[in-house]
Amino acid sequence: MSAPALVRGYEVVIGLETHAQLSTASKIFSGASTRFGAAPNTQACAVDLALPGTLPVLNRGAVERAIRFGLAVGAKVAPLSIFARKNYFYPDLPKGYQISQYEIPVVQGGQVEFVLEGAPRRVRLTRAHLEEDAGKSLHEDFHGLTGIDLNRAGTPLLEIVSEPDMRSSAEAAEYAKALHALVVWLDICDGNMQEGSFRCDANVSVRKPGQPLGTRREIKNLNSFRFLQQAIDFEVQWQIERIEDGLAIEQATVLFDPATGETRAMRTKEEAHDYRYFPDPDLPPLVIAPEWVGRVQAGMPELPAAMAARFRRDDGLTADAAALMTQSLAFARYYEAARDACGQPKLVANWLMGEVSKRLNAEGRGIDASPVPPATLAALIGRVVDGTVSNNAARQVFDALWAGEGRDVDALIEARGLRQMNDAGALEAIVDDVIAANAKSVEEFRAGKEKAFNALVGQVMKASKGKANPAQVNDVLRRRLGGG
Repeated sequence: MSAPALVRGYEVVIGLETHAQLSTASKIFSGASTRFGAAPNTQACAVDLALPGTLPVLNRGAVERAIRFGLAVGAKVAPLSIFARKNYFYPDLPKGYQISQYEIPVVQGGQVEFVLEGAPRRVRLTRAHLEEDAGKSLHEDFHGLTGIDLNRAGTPLLEIVSEPDMRSSAEAAEYAKALHALVVWLDICDGNMQEGSFRCDANVSVRKPGQPLGTRREIKNLNSFRFLQQAIDFEVQWQIERIEDGLAIEQATVLFDPATGETRAMRTKEEAHDYRYFPDPDLPPLVIAPEWVGRVQAGMPELPAAMAARFRRDDGLTADAAALMTQSLAFARYYEAARDACGQPKLVANWLMGEVSKRLNAEGRGIDASPVPPATLAALIGRVVDGTVSNNAARQVFDALWAGEGRDVDALIEARGLRQMNDAGALEAIVDDVIAANAKSVEEFRAGKEKAFNALVGQVMKASKGKANPAQVNDVLRRRLGGG
Protein backbone atom coordinates (compact mmCIF):
# COMPACT_ATOMS: atom_id res chain seq x y z
CA MET A 1 0.00 0.00 0.00
CA SER A 2 1.30 3.46 -0.91
CA ALA A 3 2.04 6.04 1.76
CA PRO A 4 -1.03 8.01 2.84
CA ALA A 5 -1.48 11.50 1.40
CA LEU A 6 -0.64 14.28 3.82
CA VAL A 7 -2.77 17.32 4.61
CA ARG A 8 -0.55 20.39 4.96
CA GLY A 9 2.27 18.08 6.07
CA TYR A 10 0.14 16.19 8.63
CA GLU A 11 -1.03 12.59 8.59
CA VAL A 12 -4.73 12.12 9.34
CA VAL A 13 -5.71 9.23 11.61
CA ILE A 14 -9.35 8.10 11.72
CA GLY A 15 -11.25 5.34 13.48
CA LEU A 16 -15.00 4.82 13.35
CA GLU A 17 -17.49 3.59 15.92
CA THR A 18 -20.66 2.55 14.12
CA HIS A 19 -24.02 1.83 15.72
CA ALA A 20 -26.13 -0.61 13.71
CA GLN A 21 -29.67 -0.95 15.01
CA LEU A 22 -30.49 -4.66 14.89
CA SER A 23 -33.57 -5.79 12.99
CA THR A 24 -35.34 -7.58 15.83
CA ALA A 25 -39.07 -7.07 16.35
CA SER A 26 -38.60 -6.49 20.08
CA LYS A 27 -36.02 -4.76 22.25
CA ILE A 28 -32.81 -6.26 23.51
CA PHE A 29 -33.93 -6.72 27.14
CA SER A 30 -37.73 -6.45 26.94
CA GLY A 31 -40.66 -7.51 24.78
CA ALA A 32 -41.55 -3.93 23.71
CA SER A 33 -41.76 -3.23 19.98
CA THR A 34 -38.88 -1.63 18.06
CA ARG A 35 -41.16 -0.31 15.27
CA PHE A 36 -40.14 3.16 14.12
CA GLY A 37 -42.53 6.10 14.03
CA ALA A 38 -44.94 5.32 16.88
CA ALA A 39 -46.33 8.12 19.04
CA PRO A 40 -43.86 9.13 21.80
CA ASN A 41 -43.64 6.77 24.79
CA THR A 42 -46.16 4.27 23.43
CA GLN A 43 -43.51 1.56 23.00
CA ALA A 44 -41.74 1.85 26.32
CA CYS A 45 -42.59 -0.88 28.82
CA ALA A 46 -41.80 -1.19 32.52
CA VAL A 47 -38.33 -2.62 31.80
CA ASP A 48 -37.47 0.25 29.44
CA LEU A 49 -38.69 2.77 32.04
CA ALA A 50 -36.54 1.11 34.73
CA LEU A 51 -39.46 0.74 37.12
CA PRO A 52 -38.58 -0.93 40.45
CA GLY A 53 -38.61 -4.71 40.41
CA THR A 54 -38.10 -5.14 36.66
CA LEU A 55 -35.40 -7.43 35.29
CA PRO A 56 -33.82 -7.54 31.81
CA VAL A 57 -34.06 -10.70 29.68
CA LEU A 58 -31.64 -10.97 26.72
CA ASN A 59 -33.14 -11.16 23.20
CA ARG A 60 -31.83 -14.30 21.46
CA GLY A 61 -32.37 -12.76 18.03
CA ALA A 62 -30.01 -9.90 18.83
CA VAL A 63 -27.28 -12.36 19.79
CA GLU A 64 -27.74 -14.36 16.59
CA ARG A 65 -27.40 -11.18 14.52
CA ALA A 66 -24.15 -10.39 16.31
CA ILE A 67 -22.87 -13.90 15.59
CA ARG A 68 -23.81 -13.50 11.92
CA PHE A 69 -21.81 -10.28 11.72
CA GLY A 70 -18.80 -11.83 13.45
CA LEU A 71 -18.74 -14.73 11.00
CA ALA A 72 -19.03 -12.38 8.01
CA VAL A 73 -16.00 -10.27 8.99
CA GLY A 74 -13.81 -13.23 10.02
CA ALA A 75 -13.86 -12.32 13.71
CA LYS A 76 -13.75 -14.47 16.82
CA VAL A 77 -17.20 -15.05 18.31
CA ALA A 78 -16.54 -15.12 22.04
CA PRO A 79 -17.75 -18.33 23.71
CA LEU A 80 -18.40 -16.22 26.82
CA SER A 81 -19.05 -12.48 26.99
CA ILE A 82 -20.18 -10.14 29.75
CA PHE A 83 -22.78 -7.39 29.96
CA ALA A 84 -21.79 -4.34 31.98
CA ARG A 85 -23.42 -1.21 33.29
CA LYS A 86 -22.08 2.01 31.76
CA ASN A 87 -23.00 4.67 34.29
CA TYR A 88 -23.88 8.20 33.24
CA PHE A 89 -26.76 10.57 33.86
CA TYR A 90 -28.82 11.97 31.03
CA PRO A 91 -32.57 12.66 30.80
CA ASP A 92 -33.21 10.03 28.11
CA LEU A 93 -31.53 7.26 30.15
CA PRO A 94 -34.06 6.45 32.88
CA LYS A 95 -31.95 3.78 34.62
CA GLY A 96 -28.98 6.11 35.05
CA TYR A 97 -26.85 3.54 33.21
CA GLN A 98 -26.71 1.83 29.82
CA ILE A 99 -26.37 -1.93 29.54
CA SER A 100 -23.45 -2.57 27.20
CA GLN A 101 -20.38 -4.79 26.91
CA TYR A 102 -16.95 -3.59 27.93
CA GLU A 103 -14.15 -5.97 28.87
CA ILE A 104 -15.36 -9.05 26.99
CA PRO A 105 -17.40 -8.23 23.83
CA VAL A 106 -19.29 -10.83 21.83
CA VAL A 107 -17.33 -10.18 18.58
CA GLN A 108 -13.56 -9.74 18.71
CA GLY A 109 -11.34 -8.70 15.78
CA GLY A 110 -12.22 -9.12 12.12
CA GLN A 111 -11.83 -6.85 9.11
CA VAL A 112 -13.79 -5.05 6.41
CA GLU A 113 -12.46 -4.93 2.84
CA PHE A 114 -13.43 -2.45 0.13
CA VAL A 115 -12.02 -0.62 -2.89
CA LEU A 116 -10.97 3.03 -2.96
CA GLU A 117 -9.98 4.65 -6.26
CA GLY A 118 -9.40 1.23 -7.80
CA ALA A 119 -7.11 0.00 -4.99
CA PRO A 120 -8.06 -2.60 -2.37
CA ARG A 121 -8.32 -1.40 1.22
CA ARG A 122 -8.71 -3.25 4.49
CA VAL A 123 -9.75 -1.82 7.86
CA ARG A 124 -9.24 -3.93 10.95
CA LEU A 125 -11.99 -4.18 13.52
CA THR A 126 -11.26 -4.02 17.23
CA ARG A 127 -14.59 -5.42 18.37
CA ALA A 128 -18.35 -5.40 17.99
CA HIS A 129 -20.49 -5.48 21.10
CA LEU A 130 -24.17 -5.60 21.98
CA GLU A 131 -25.83 -2.79 23.88
CA GLU A 132 -29.12 -0.98 24.33
CA ASP A 133 -29.98 2.34 22.74
CA ALA A 134 -31.00 5.34 24.84
CA GLY A 135 -34.20 7.34 24.45
CA LYS A 136 -34.46 10.57 22.51
CA SER A 137 -34.70 14.19 23.63
CA LEU A 138 -37.28 16.25 21.73
CA HIS A 139 -36.64 19.98 21.54
CA GLU A 140 -39.40 21.08 19.13
CA ASP A 141 -42.97 22.16 19.82
CA PHE A 142 -42.50 22.22 23.59
CA HIS A 143 -42.58 26.00 24.17
CA GLY A 144 -38.92 26.15 25.08
CA LEU A 145 -38.99 22.91 27.06
CA THR A 146 -37.46 19.54 26.20
CA GLY A 147 -39.53 16.36 25.98
CA ILE A 148 -38.30 12.80 26.37
CA ASP A 149 -39.40 9.95 24.07
CA LEU A 150 -38.40 6.54 25.45
CA ASN A 151 -39.66 4.50 22.49
CA ARG A 152 -36.06 3.99 21.35
CA ALA A 153 -34.78 3.09 24.82
CA GLY A 154 -33.72 -0.54 24.83
CA THR A 155 -33.56 -0.94 21.05
CA PRO A 156 -30.75 -3.43 20.32
CA LEU A 157 -27.53 -2.02 18.89
CA LEU A 158 -24.38 -3.64 17.60
CA GLU A 159 -21.56 -1.14 18.10
CA ILE A 160 -18.78 -1.88 15.60
CA VAL A 161 -15.42 -0.36 16.52
CA SER A 162 -12.61 -0.08 13.97
CA GLU A 163 -8.91 0.30 14.52
CA PRO A 164 -7.54 3.78 13.60
CA ASP A 165 -6.56 2.48 10.15
CA MET A 166 -8.09 5.17 7.91
CA ARG A 167 -6.04 8.07 6.59
CA SER A 168 -8.56 10.26 4.76
CA SER A 169 -12.21 11.26 4.89
CA ALA A 170 -12.75 9.50 1.55
CA GLU A 171 -11.39 6.25 2.97
CA ALA A 172 -13.60 6.60 6.06
CA ALA A 173 -16.67 7.17 3.89
CA GLU A 174 -15.93 4.13 1.72
CA TYR A 175 -15.38 1.97 4.80
CA ALA A 176 -18.71 3.15 6.22
CA LYS A 177 -20.46 2.40 2.91
CA ALA A 178 -18.94 -1.09 2.81
CA LEU A 179 -19.99 -1.74 6.41
CA HIS A 180 -23.49 -0.42 5.72
CA ALA A 181 -23.83 -2.67 2.65
CA LEU A 182 -22.66 -5.68 4.68
CA VAL A 183 -25.09 -5.32 7.60
CA VAL A 184 -27.99 -4.83 5.17
CA TRP A 185 -26.81 -7.83 3.08
CA LEU A 186 -26.72 -9.96 6.24
CA ASP A 187 -30.27 -8.76 7.08
CA ILE A 188 -29.21 -7.76 10.59
CA CYS A 189 -29.99 -4.04 10.11
CA ASP A 190 -32.28 -2.19 7.72
CA GLY A 191 -29.60 0.49 7.20
CA ASN A 192 -32.07 3.39 7.24
CA MET A 193 -29.81 6.29 8.10
CA GLN A 194 -32.62 8.86 8.15
CA GLU A 195 -34.31 6.91 10.94
CA GLY A 196 -31.04 6.45 12.83
CA SER A 197 -30.70 2.72 12.15
CA PHE A 198 -27.08 3.20 11.06
CA ARG A 199 -25.01 6.05 12.44
CA CYS A 200 -21.30 6.68 12.88
CA ASP A 201 -19.01 8.40 15.38
CA ALA A 202 -15.64 9.43 13.93
CA ASN A 203 -12.50 9.65 16.06
CA VAL A 204 -10.13 12.06 14.33
CA SER A 205 -6.57 13.16 15.11
CA VAL A 206 -3.58 14.50 13.17
CA ARG A 207 0.16 14.07 13.58
CA LYS A 208 3.42 14.67 11.79
CA PRO A 209 4.58 11.48 9.97
CA GLY A 210 6.38 9.13 12.31
CA GLN A 211 5.17 10.87 15.45
CA PRO A 212 2.94 9.27 18.14
CA LEU A 213 -0.82 9.47 17.71
CA GLY A 214 -2.25 12.90 18.30
CA THR A 215 -5.10 13.80 20.66
CA ARG A 216 -8.38 12.66 19.13
CA ARG A 217 -11.76 14.32 19.07
CA GLU A 218 -14.92 12.27 18.55
CA ILE A 219 -17.56 13.55 16.11
CA LYS A 220 -20.89 12.08 17.24
CA ASN A 221 -24.00 10.81 15.44
CA LEU A 222 -23.19 11.24 11.75
CA ASN A 223 -26.12 9.83 9.80
CA SER A 224 -25.02 10.30 6.19
CA PHE A 225 -21.85 9.41 4.29
CA ARG A 226 -21.64 12.97 2.93
CA PHE A 227 -21.86 14.48 6.41
CA LEU A 228 -19.25 11.99 7.65
CA GLN A 229 -16.78 13.14 5.01
CA GLN A 230 -17.55 16.84 5.47
CA ALA A 231 -17.25 16.62 9.25
CA ILE A 232 -13.88 14.87 9.09
CA ASP A 233 -12.52 17.35 6.54
CA PHE A 234 -13.51 20.33 8.70
CA GLU A 235 -12.19 18.74 11.88
CA VAL A 236 -8.82 17.95 10.27
CA GLN A 237 -8.35 21.56 9.13
CA TRP A 238 -9.46 22.86 12.55
CA GLN A 239 -6.97 20.66 14.40
CA ILE A 240 -4.09 21.56 12.07
CA GLU A 241 -4.78 25.28 12.37
CA ARG A 242 -4.92 25.03 16.16
CA ILE A 243 -1.60 23.14 16.30
CA GLU A 244 0.01 25.61 13.88
CA ASP A 245 -1.12 28.42 16.19
CA GLY A 246 0.73 26.74 19.06
CA LEU A 247 -2.42 25.61 20.86
CA ALA A 248 -3.15 22.18 22.32
CA ILE A 249 -5.89 19.83 21.17
CA GLU A 250 -8.16 18.84 24.05
CA GLN A 251 -9.85 15.45 23.86
CA ALA A 252 -13.54 16.16 23.38
CA THR A 253 -16.85 15.03 21.99
CA VAL A 254 -18.02 17.29 19.17
CA LEU A 255 -21.10 17.65 16.98
CA PHE A 256 -21.27 18.44 13.26
CA ASP A 257 -23.63 21.14 12.04
CA PRO A 258 -24.63 20.40 8.41
CA ALA A 259 -25.95 23.96 8.00
CA THR A 260 -22.55 25.54 8.64
CA GLY A 261 -20.31 22.58 7.73
CA GLU A 262 -18.50 23.00 11.05
CA THR A 263 -17.89 20.94 14.17
CA ARG A 264 -18.38 22.35 17.66
CA ALA A 265 -17.41 20.98 21.06
CA MET A 266 -20.22 19.42 23.11
CA ARG A 267 -18.32 18.23 26.16
CA THR A 268 -14.89 17.11 27.30
CA LYS A 269 -14.37 13.53 26.19
CA GLU A 270 -14.80 10.98 28.97
CA GLU A 271 -12.43 8.07 29.56
CA ALA A 272 -13.65 4.54 30.33
CA HIS A 273 -13.08 4.96 34.07
CA ASP A 274 -15.46 7.93 34.09
CA TYR A 275 -18.32 5.55 33.27
CA ARG A 276 -17.55 3.24 36.22
CA TYR A 277 -18.19 0.05 34.26
CA PHE A 278 -19.03 -3.04 36.29
CA PRO A 279 -20.73 -6.36 35.37
CA ASP A 280 -24.51 -6.14 35.36
CA PRO A 281 -25.70 -8.25 38.32
CA ASP A 282 -29.09 -8.88 36.67
CA LEU A 283 -27.63 -10.56 33.54
CA PRO A 284 -25.63 -13.78 33.57
CA PRO A 285 -22.62 -14.16 31.25
CA LEU A 286 -23.61 -14.76 27.63
CA VAL A 287 -22.51 -18.30 26.70
CA ILE A 288 -22.38 -19.13 22.98
CA ALA A 289 -21.79 -22.81 22.34
CA PRO A 290 -20.05 -23.98 19.13
CA GLU A 291 -23.31 -25.64 18.08
CA TRP A 292 -25.11 -22.29 18.14
CA VAL A 293 -22.42 -20.71 15.97
CA GLY A 294 -22.69 -23.67 13.61
CA ARG A 295 -26.45 -23.22 13.21
CA VAL A 296 -26.00 -19.53 12.43
CA GLN A 297 -23.21 -20.37 9.98
CA ALA A 298 -25.47 -22.82 8.17
CA GLY A 299 -28.05 -20.08 7.61
CA MET A 300 -25.59 -17.44 6.36
CA PRO A 301 -26.16 -15.98 2.89
CA GLU A 302 -23.37 -16.12 0.33
CA LEU A 303 -21.21 -13.06 1.02
CA PRO A 304 -20.73 -10.31 -1.59
CA ALA A 305 -17.06 -11.07 -2.34
CA ALA A 306 -17.74 -14.78 -2.85
CA MET A 307 -20.77 -14.04 -5.03
CA ALA A 308 -18.84 -11.52 -7.15
CA ALA A 309 -16.08 -14.08 -7.67
CA ARG A 310 -18.69 -16.63 -8.78
CA PHE A 311 -20.20 -14.16 -11.25
CA ARG A 312 -16.75 -13.53 -12.73
CA ARG A 313 -15.92 -17.23 -12.91
CA ASP A 314 -19.22 -18.72 -14.03
CA ASP A 315 -20.89 -15.84 -15.89
CA GLY A 316 -17.83 -14.23 -17.45
CA LEU A 317 -18.54 -10.81 -15.94
CA THR A 318 -15.81 -8.22 -15.55
CA ALA A 319 -14.70 -7.29 -12.05
CA ASP A 320 -16.56 -3.96 -12.28
CA ALA A 321 -19.77 -5.62 -13.49
CA ALA A 322 -19.59 -8.29 -10.79
CA ALA A 323 -19.06 -5.63 -8.13
CA LEU A 324 -22.11 -3.69 -9.32
CA MET A 325 -24.25 -6.84 -9.45
CA THR A 326 -23.38 -7.48 -5.78
CA GLN A 327 -23.88 -3.90 -4.51
CA SER A 328 -26.83 -5.25 -2.53
CA LEU A 329 -28.47 -8.62 -2.03
CA ALA A 330 -31.63 -7.35 -3.75
CA PHE A 331 -29.60 -6.26 -6.80
CA ALA A 332 -27.83 -9.63 -6.95
CA ARG A 333 -31.12 -11.51 -6.70
CA TYR A 334 -32.60 -9.38 -9.53
CA TYR A 335 -29.56 -10.08 -11.72
CA GLU A 336 -29.71 -13.83 -11.06
CA ALA A 337 -33.45 -14.00 -11.76
CA ALA A 338 -33.11 -12.16 -15.10
CA ARG A 339 -30.00 -14.13 -16.06
CA ASP A 340 -31.66 -17.46 -15.36
CA ALA A 341 -34.76 -16.45 -17.32
CA CYS A 342 -32.91 -15.55 -20.53
CA GLY A 343 -29.51 -17.26 -20.23
CA GLN A 344 -27.63 -14.06 -21.15
CA PRO A 345 -25.54 -13.01 -18.13
CA LYS A 346 -23.42 -10.37 -19.89
CA LEU A 347 -26.41 -8.74 -21.58
CA VAL A 348 -28.37 -8.68 -18.32
CA ALA A 349 -25.40 -7.09 -16.55
CA ASN A 350 -25.05 -4.50 -19.33
CA TRP A 351 -28.73 -3.53 -19.06
CA LEU A 352 -28.51 -3.32 -15.27
CA MET A 353 -25.38 -1.17 -15.41
CA GLY A 354 -26.89 0.99 -18.16
CA GLU A 355 -30.59 1.69 -18.62
CA VAL A 356 -31.79 0.25 -15.29
CA SER A 357 -29.19 1.94 -13.05
CA LYS A 358 -29.59 5.24 -14.89
CA ARG A 359 -33.28 5.34 -14.09
CA LEU A 360 -32.94 4.03 -10.54
CA ASN A 361 -30.32 6.67 -9.73
CA ALA A 362 -32.34 9.48 -11.34
CA GLU A 363 -35.42 8.57 -9.31
CA GLY A 364 -33.64 7.64 -6.07
CA ARG A 365 -35.06 4.11 -6.11
CA GLY A 366 -33.61 0.78 -5.07
CA ILE A 367 -33.73 -2.20 -7.39
CA ASP A 368 -36.57 -3.69 -5.35
CA ALA A 369 -38.71 -0.73 -6.47
CA SER A 370 -38.00 -1.21 -10.17
CA PRO A 371 -41.25 -1.14 -12.20
CA VAL A 372 -39.68 -3.64 -14.63
CA PRO A 373 -39.49 -7.13 -13.02
CA PRO A 374 -36.52 -9.39 -13.83
CA ALA A 375 -38.64 -11.75 -15.96
CA THR A 376 -39.84 -8.82 -18.11
CA LEU A 377 -36.30 -7.50 -18.62
CA ALA A 378 -35.22 -11.03 -19.55
CA ALA A 379 -38.04 -11.27 -22.12
CA LEU A 380 -36.94 -7.98 -23.68
CA ILE A 381 -33.31 -9.12 -23.86
CA GLY A 382 -34.50 -12.36 -25.47
CA ARG A 383 -36.19 -10.35 -28.23
CA VAL A 384 -32.92 -8.55 -28.94
CA VAL A 385 -31.00 -11.83 -29.05
CA ASP A 386 -33.44 -13.51 -31.47
CA GLY A 387 -33.45 -10.48 -33.75
CA THR A 388 -37.06 -9.46 -33.17
CA VAL A 389 -36.00 -5.90 -32.21
CA SER A 390 -32.88 -3.80 -32.50
CA ASN A 391 -31.08 -2.40 -29.47
CA ASN A 392 -32.55 1.02 -30.20
CA ALA A 393 -36.08 -0.39 -30.44
CA ALA A 394 -35.49 -2.37 -27.23
CA ARG A 395 -34.73 0.88 -25.40
CA GLN A 396 -38.03 2.30 -26.64
CA VAL A 397 -39.84 -0.77 -25.31
CA PHE A 398 -37.98 -0.42 -22.02
CA ASP A 399 -39.11 3.20 -21.74
CA ALA A 400 -42.72 2.05 -22.08
CA LEU A 401 -42.22 -0.72 -19.53
CA TRP A 402 -40.67 1.69 -17.04
CA ALA A 403 -43.53 4.15 -17.54
CA GLY A 404 -46.02 1.40 -16.66
CA GLU A 405 -47.58 1.17 -20.12
CA GLY A 406 -47.69 -2.60 -19.99
CA ARG A 407 -45.82 -5.75 -19.00
CA ASP A 408 -46.16 -7.76 -22.24
CA VAL A 409 -42.97 -7.18 -24.25
CA ASP A 410 -44.33 -8.70 -27.48
CA ALA A 411 -47.54 -6.66 -27.28
CA LEU A 412 -45.55 -3.42 -26.88
CA ILE A 413 -43.32 -4.33 -29.83
CA GLU A 414 -46.33 -4.91 -32.06
CA ALA A 415 -48.26 -1.86 -30.83
CA ARG A 416 -45.32 0.43 -31.66
CA GLY A 417 -44.38 -1.29 -34.91
CA LEU A 418 -40.85 -1.98 -33.69
CA ARG A 419 -40.40 -5.50 -35.05
CA GLN A 420 -37.24 -5.75 -37.15
CA MET A 421 -37.41 -6.56 -40.85
CA ASN A 422 -36.06 -10.08 -41.24
CA ASP A 423 -37.41 -10.72 -44.73
CA ALA A 424 -34.22 -11.26 -46.76
CA GLY A 425 -35.92 -10.57 -50.08
CA ALA A 426 -37.42 -7.27 -48.96
CA LEU A 427 -34.13 -6.15 -47.44
CA GLU A 428 -32.17 -7.00 -50.59
CA ALA A 429 -34.61 -4.94 -52.61
CA ILE A 430 -34.07 -1.92 -50.34
CA VAL A 431 -30.29 -2.35 -50.51
CA ASP A 432 -30.39 -2.49 -54.32
CA ASP A 433 -32.43 0.72 -54.42
CA VAL A 434 -29.99 2.49 -52.08
CA ILE A 435 -26.97 1.39 -54.12
CA ALA A 436 -28.60 2.60 -57.32
CA ALA A 437 -29.47 5.98 -55.78
CA ASN A 438 -26.07 6.60 -54.18
CA ALA A 439 -23.51 6.02 -56.89
CA LYS A 440 -21.03 8.50 -55.41
CA SER A 441 -20.96 6.76 -52.03
CA VAL A 442 -20.57 3.39 -53.73
CA GLU A 443 -17.64 4.71 -55.72
CA GLU A 444 -15.99 6.18 -52.61
CA PHE A 445 -16.40 2.92 -50.71
CA ARG A 446 -14.80 0.93 -53.51
CA ALA A 447 -11.96 3.46 -53.41
CA GLY A 448 -11.34 2.48 -49.78
CA LYS A 449 -13.36 5.03 -47.81
CA GLU A 450 -15.10 3.14 -44.99
CA LYS A 451 -17.16 6.20 -44.02
CA ALA A 452 -18.97 5.89 -47.34
CA PHE A 453 -20.11 2.39 -46.31
CA ASN A 454 -21.54 3.76 -43.06
CA ALA A 455 -23.43 6.37 -45.03
CA LEU A 456 -24.96 3.61 -47.17
CA VAL A 457 -25.96 1.67 -44.06
CA GLY A 458 -27.67 4.81 -42.78
CA GLN A 459 -29.59 5.18 -46.01
CA VAL A 460 -30.79 1.57 -45.83
CA MET A 461 -31.93 2.02 -42.21
CA LYS A 462 -33.74 5.21 -43.20
CA ALA A 463 -35.46 3.52 -46.13
CA SER A 464 -36.58 0.65 -43.87
CA LYS A 465 -37.82 3.15 -41.24
CA GLY A 466 -35.36 1.69 -38.77
CA LYS A 467 -36.80 -1.79 -38.96
CA ALA A 468 -33.96 -3.47 -40.84
CA ASN A 469 -31.63 -5.68 -38.83
CA PRO A 470 -28.29 -3.77 -38.77
CA ALA A 471 -26.22 -6.96 -38.92
CA GLN A 472 -28.18 -8.19 -41.95
CA VAL A 473 -27.85 -4.77 -43.61
CA ASN A 474 -24.07 -4.99 -43.26
CA ASP A 475 -23.98 -8.50 -44.72
CA VAL A 476 -26.22 -7.73 -47.68
CA LEU A 477 -24.51 -4.44 -48.49
CA ARG A 478 -21.02 -5.96 -48.43
CA ARG A 479 -22.16 -8.86 -50.60
CA ARG A 480 -23.77 -6.53 -53.10
CA LEU A 481 -20.85 -4.11 -53.21
CA GLY A 482 -18.30 -6.88 -53.30
CA GLY A 483 -20.16 -8.52 -56.18
CA GLY A 484 -20.39 -5.26 -58.08
